[in-house]
Amino acid sequence: MPVRKSPHTLSRDAMAFVLAGGRGSRLMELTDKRAKPAVYFGGTTRIIDFALSNALNSGIRRIGVATQYKAHSLIRHLQRGWSFLRAERNEGLDILPASQRVDEGKWYLGTADAVTQNIDIVESYEPKYIVILAGDHIYKQDYELMLEQHVSAGADVTVGCLTVPREEASAFGVMHIDSDQRIIDFIEKPADPPAMPGDPTKSLASMGIYVFETSYLFKRLIEDAADPNSSHDFGKDIIPAIVKDGKAVAHKFSDSCVSSKPDFEPYWRDVGTVDAFWRANIDLTDFDPELDIYEHRWPIWTYGEITPPAKFIHDEEDRRGSATSSMVSGGCVVSGSHVDKSLLFTNVRCNSYSHLSRVVALPKVDIGRRARLTDVVIDRGVRIPEGLVVGEDPELDAKRFRRTENGVCLITQPMIDAIGS
Repeated sequence: MPVRKSPHTLSRDAMAFVLAGGRGSRLMELTDKRAKPAVYFGGTTRIIDFALSNALNSGIRRIGVATQYKAHSLIRHLQRGWSFLRAERNEGLDILPASQRVDEGKWYLGTADAVTQNIDIVESYEPKYIVILAGDHIYKQDYELMLEQHVSAGADVTVGCLTVPREEASAFGVMHIDSDQRIIDFIEKPADPPAMPGDPTKSLASMGIYVFETSYLFKRLIEDAADPNSSHDFGKDIIPAIVKDGKAVAHKFSDSCVSSKPDFEPYWRDVGTVDAFWRANIDLTDFDPELDIYEHRWPIWTYGEITPPAKFIHDEEDRRGSATSSMVSGGCVVSGSHVDKSLLFTNVRCNSYSHLSRVVALPKVDIGRRARLTDVVIDRGVRIPEGLVVGEDPELDAKRFRRTENGVCLITQPMIDAIGS
């Protein structure tokens, strides 16, 4: 859909609450030092920037971010990149660590509990509506349109949902809806996902996005907190309870997805595995990628790191700095190296005679001379030794690095250090 031009009427009365405490263990060593929402994506941004930018672009200016697992990298990014919101303009971004504010023995017990423990902070903003967001997905969405449906339907909760293949739906909360979009059944991560009416190959899955009237949500959260049998989770407890005795409505992602390419399928990715993370980044190097990060009308806001322009040097027969079908960020120096269908984050150095193919290199990676790398993800700050070859010998790669079933290798500095030990 094109970017909406109508005023953000309901968003002015809304607050976004972003759940950003998850580790994302399937990203393996990429989340050893940082939470999943803080993982780098797309050359200059972090994963959480997409949910935050959607809120900002939708007109929501009051945002809370709940953090928990290894939050320092995430908090530092939020402080550097999102400090432009000003309290004197009735704006603000509150970072809400799991600081045992309610009970000294309690961290965040679940997604709902993360909101419950911060009810007093949310109340201080006096929002009429609250939009609950997951901080670890890649997509563009106009939440104002979701708020409009919520109000017009008279819903107690509106759940953002997308259509997924049935065999993949067991990773989501799955819902049944009637002809009026009302949710008549909601099952969290079912082993045998129910199919959509009329299409046995697809299921309707929750995006982890919920819209509530704030007073109604707080009533439900207080009731849930008093239930010793609850896991204090939106998908497992809060939403199924409202489906049972309230009015829960589904909002289809296709109705509010923001895209400059109306003929493309709505773009939403959970980059929760090394393969998915690598694929989504490499896809950005396509001639016409599904996710348009060059769209100025719906920008992805982030920390604007100050870097010099990328530089390509040397022009000899076997020592020519070049890049084809690639994205090269500021501060990179491609020195007598060839980069093909790769994504280089800021301040990456590729030294002479090295060759990169389908490589995702996070910031401050240094590629040694004559290295040959194919289908890899390189963690921040890794120094690739001179002459290292990855992607040509699967057995050797599996011994040295984290190699996925699809043949993508994740490389970290401890893995490199272990080669010479």
